[in-house]
Amino acid sequence: MNKPGFSHEKIETSNFLMIVLILLVLLAGGLIEIVPLFFQTSTTQATPGVQPYTALQLAGRDVYVREGCYNCHSQMIRPFRAETLRYGHYSVAGESVYDHPFQWGSKRTGPDLARVGARYSDDWHRIHLNNPRDVVPESNMPAYPWLLAKQVDAQALPAHMTALRRVGVPYSDAHIAAAPQDVQDKTEMDALIAYLQVLGTALK
Repeated sequence: MNKPGFSHEKIETSNFLMIVLILLVLLAGGLIEIVPLFFQTSTTQATPGVQPYTALQLAGRDVYVREGCYNCHSQMIRPFRAETLRYGHYSVAGESVYDHPFQWGSKRTGPDLARVGARYSDDWHRIHLNNPRDVVPESNMPAYPWLLAKQVDAQALPAHMTALRRVGVPYSDAHIAAAPQDVQDKTEMDALIAYLQVLGTALK
């Protein structure tokens, strides 16, 4: 004689009950895993030396995301010897507190870019982005020649920086007001290079 109440048989024969209980377990597990991170300073406070992107760097980051660079390049060095010997110090969460969304990942058709800042000259990046095969003959990276001719959308930056300020990026009114002037006459190539040149430079 079956006792009233929950039993394995009752749960396993009811699709609705099984779905509800699975969702409850996932919700509880997710809360336990995620909520503490919001109160852990190593994940919510900027690493010393990390500054919000300048207007030009932010415009370059927008180009980076728009062109889908993250599809082939991660920005996350894992804490393994093989990784740190090749790329440098492993990535820490405090480096990415001003990134919305962050560019961590695992896809590496091309090399990780977390520490690419200041490794190459601006001219090297310009040649490489215009036609990668000019500096890396075996590269399968696409060329981006149109970035040389296209101007940065200066008028879009104040609204973008205002939105970022709402989610915690400490842009001042002066930073936002000066943004269009800061990128005046700059190409998207200039902006993307400025973004690449700052990656990973704050953590020594």
